[in-house]
Amino acid sequence: MSENPKIEKLRLDDDDGEFGARQQKPDDGKPATVYLAETFYITTKKNSQFEVKLTERGICLRKESNGSAKEQVIYMKDIIGCRCLRSKRKGQVGSPCACSSMPGPAQLKVVDEHSADLDESDVSAYLYIYAYILKKAGRRGRGSRRERTTLTLRFRSFDCYEDNNREAQKWRTAIKQLINGESPDLSPKLIEQRRMLILLNPKSGSGKAREVFQQRVAPMFAEAEIAYDLHVTKRAFFAREFVRTKDVYTWRGIVVVGGDGLFWEVINGLLERSDWQHALDQIPIGIIPCGSGNGLAKTIAHVYGEPYEPKPILGSTLTVLRGRSVPMDLVRVETRSEIMFSFLSVGWGLIADIDIESEPLRPIGPQRFTVWSLHRLISLRTYHGRISYALANCELSNHNSGVATNKLNALKHSISCNTALDCPECHGEGDCETCDTGFGDILSLETTSGTNSFRPRGDSWYSATSRRSTYFSASESVYQSINDKHSEPDSSFKYDKSTAQMFGPASTIPALTAPVPSTWKSEEGEFVLVHTAYQTHLGSDCFFAPHSKLNDGIIWLVIIRAGVSRSQLLSFLLGLSSGTHIPETKSPFIEIIPVTAFRFEPSGTQGNITVDGESVEYGPIQGEVFPGISRVMAPVFS
Repeated sequence: MSENPKIEKLRLDDDDGEFGARQQKPDDGKPATVYLAETFYITTKKNSQFEVKLTERGICLRKESNGSAKEQVIYMKDIIGCRCLRSKRKGQVGSPCACSSMPGPAQLKVVDEHSADLDESDVSAYLYIYAYILKKAGRRGRGSRRERTTLTLRFRSFDCYEDNNREAQKWRTAIKQLINGESPDLSPKLIEQRRMLILLNPKSGSGKAREVFQQRVAPMFAEAEIAYDLHVTKRAFFAREFVRTKDVYTWRGIVVVGGDGLFWEVINGLLERSDWQHALDQIPIGIIPCGSGNGLAKTIAHVYGEPYEPKPILGSTLTVLRGRSVPMDLVRVETRSEIMFSFLSVGWGLIADIDIESEPLRPIGPQRFTVWSLHRLISLRTYHGRISYALANCELSNHNSGVATNKLNALKHSISCNTALDCPECHGEGDCETCDTGFGDILSLETTSGTNSFRPRGDSWYSATSRRSTYFSASESVYQSINDKHSEPDSSFKYDKSTAQMFGPASTIPALTAPVPSTWKSEEGEFVLVHTAYQTHLGSDCFFAPHSKLNDGIIWLVIIRAGVSRSQLLSFLLGLSSGTHIPETKSPFIEIIPVTAFRFEPSGTQGNITVDGESVEYGPIQGEVFPGISRVMAPVFS
């Protein structure tokens, strides 16, 4: 190969049309449709070329160098978005642009194509493709995690920017459509999607939700080019009243940035609408965990095999960016004074005490539960009352107690933000000979330069929203309530129970004041803990109901009776983190029962009852499950 070869762009067969499709055999042997293909060169090596193909599976990179060829795929399920940019004019004075990379002598800065600072002498069009690649647990004990990758394709086959941009936009359009689960077509431009509604509680957890959103979440929304309206809650029940009164169909989905309490507000606000059924069916709800417990976010990650620790914000943000949703059960809860809907749990006794009494320790985050668990273990309480329940039509042995995961295809090799590969020998550690596959330097690829084949090639650079860049907000999105925390509350959003009416599905069990059906089982006595759950996790480190699914129509009832020893109780509390808290052999003191409805009737007036971790009136309470009536965002792939 000559030093400066003149290579024509790879075109699809004429019979297929300009945007036609050819068949390619992927690793699994099944044919994959090829929508676009192009030949690129690497910026640092002139004796290597890449054939890049866009298929329904992802972006296939085939490197040909010195007579050998190697392939790698960046899967579509790991790609969140792409942007078209232009190079920035050199020698600008002043503060750096928000979408520019960190300064460096050999780094090309980029700007939006409409920027006044663009370098008109560079007719190239740059396509940034953003991916968060799943890396499986390595031999050295590291857990699964996602690593950020930016693939840069430089289009410069033509001598004018318009022609190069047309090629880049063609790829951008096709990638966007595949991300949305659509088949690429010849549409001249993308159909703009509705915006996301983001509700943020600045006091969630340790009070850093606003900072987390601006520094970690907003840049990823910019990468995915998803616009949003951000509303920061001002008081309790702000979100509940907001979704009850606003036209929620303006948005494509609701994203909760906070804890389980804020998610509970949104669910109940939607169920206070007369069109509740349509709203729950059409508006999926996602959660980005910034609270103390974060049980729902951990459950979603656990059920679908998405890495949660050590970066729960990353995985949850990727989930809401994909916009996929699945059905989720809700439980209709009735007390003497109100009706509400629950998505997580109802508790009476030990865990309810820990939830409520540890509130003064909220600034320390999730550790508050551990500290107060030890305190309650030392000063153990029991509660007298009666519990009743309707058994579910299932057997506990039929449920798999192991970790539920979706069968994601593991990457054979993964490009990371530091260009390390997920080598099967060293798992990306770089300490073996086989990890030098030749794909570690493909972050920036380019086409030929048209008639001027001697045009200098640009060096690689960091992406516009990399963690090395200064980026805090997306200019195309709207922020509401973010600068007015000292303003007077808007009276129109003051929640008033007397004016709100709970709709939702009608109850199928007797009213709280009526006797339970004769088919129910009942037990009266002294209890340390009575707790129901319909998610696997009550908190990020509380694996309470290992057999639970998001949409199985089952409530898992855990009973701990008086007489349990402190050593047994300690074993129970320690086992909550791993899901081994229920004894393998039948115990007279600790039991887990699958039910479809329940009723708790405490004696006396002292104690705590919680619904989704929030305190409710102490007294009789009952609940029944309604399978799959809501939709929650989850990392599912079509």
